[in-house]
Amino acid sequence: MSQKKERNKVRQIGKKLPEKKYLINPKYKNFFWTIVIIVILLIFFIVNNTRSVPERGPYPPTYNPAGSQKPDTTVNYKIDLKKEKTD
Repeated sequence: MSQKKERNKVRQIGKKLPEKKYLINPKYKNFFWTIVIIVILLIFFIVNNTRSVPERGPYPPTYNPAGSQKPDTTVNYKIDLKKEKTD
């Protein structure tokens, strides 16, 4: 005749739900993710600092070093103007 298939269902007795089986214990979940993030950041730090710096290539043909602006050494123009007036 027909055979019944056995089902491995957990029977619920009362209102208590069966406990879920977690991959990571919820007690250690935050600790686990903190360690994972730190390890990933450490790997990026090591990879970033172990690469060689590319050598500088030649300047473009239209580059004019005389036309480039130099940083200004004066901090306050009003002070310089007062000095020029007194001289």
